[in-house]
Amino acid sequence: MSGNLVRGLAVASATAVTTVGAVAGVAQSSTGQSTDDAETKASGSTLLADLPVGQQAQVQTASLTQQADAQAIAADSSAVFTAAEEARKQAAQDATAKQKAAQEKAQQEKAEQEAKDREEAEQKASRSSSSSSSSSSTADASSFAPQSSYTTAEVQAIARGMVPGNQFQCFSNIVDHESGWNYKAVNPSSGAYGLVQAYPGSKMSSAGADWRTNPATQIKWGLNYMNDRYGSPCDAWSFWQANGSY
Repeated sequence: MSGNLVRGLAVASATAVTTVGAVAGVAQSSTGQSTDDAETKASGSTLLADLPVGQQAQVQTASLTQQADAQAIAADSSAVFTAAEEARKQAAQDATAKQKAAQEKAQQEKAEQEAKDREEAEQKASRSSSSSSSSSSTADASSFAPQSSYTTAEVQAIARGMVPGNQFQCFSNIVDHESGWNYKAVNPSSGAYGLVQAYPGSKMSSAGADWRTNPATQIKWGLNYMNDRYGSPCDAWSFWQANGSY
């Protein structure tokens, strides 16, 4: 390679470096052109003039190639930085979204568990209250003084005092169908007797010797029978509805 060509390539390299500097933001002179760039071009013009025309073309081509490569490198670096920044932002957004979803799920599960606990507590309290009420009501049978006779209203009043409030309607439904609240009712076919039509009627003696004439004794026996056999008067009524008897 001739000395002139080497000098020309050197000039081209200087020109390329100056161009890269301009891309990166080298301060411009008041005329809008970098002072170093102007000096390099001035020096390069003098050197290129000493070269043959063909070599000048080679030098200029090399200079343009170097400038293009430098600009491509700068563009690639900017693209890589931008992509990395976008990836960082997206990762932060994804992490925030996952954390929020986890918190919402935890809150929902907590609310559901609290609701379940409340429901179980209420059911337990209701069962306890019903059991307590049933025991105390059954024990009240002996508190009703025997009478020579009873009206339907008096018999129903006794039943209300002995049967738990949440079970009374079911108990009443059964008595309505079995005896119509007649404590002396007798089934001519089977011999079943009393309010709840015990068969045989003598079964009710377990609740009191006055089972034939005392509706309180009959109610006590009938309530115990429904609780023991079916679980409650309402369970007995459900059975009665399905089978026509209990």
